[in-house]
Amino acid sequence: MIANAVLVTIIILLAYGFWLLDQLQFMARYRAVLFHAYGTTILIFLAVLTMNLFGAALAIGRRFFLKNTGRKLSHLDKQFNVRHAGLPGPVTDKDFN
Repeated sequence: MIANAVLVTIIILLAYGFWLLDQLQFMARYRAVLFHAYGTTILIFLAVLTMNLFGAALAIGRRFFLKNTGRKLSHLDKQFNVRHAGLPGPVTDKDFN
């Protein structure tokens, strides 16, 4: 689930980055000045945006892809709660002779 959220986040950030590169071509000659003056602010913005996108992708993934998980796995819970259904014991050398 986390890997899927990271993948979606990276895809969205790349698409947004490429779109910004296209829209801000006229500012390319001022790149060094902008990074020097606003580099910290840009990095903080990107970090916050990344965390928000990751959280949203994780929440959406959990909401839609883990739907009815409790109902689907309830038979396992019932099997574990039955007292007489024990697990097989360890295999020893006596079992093979």
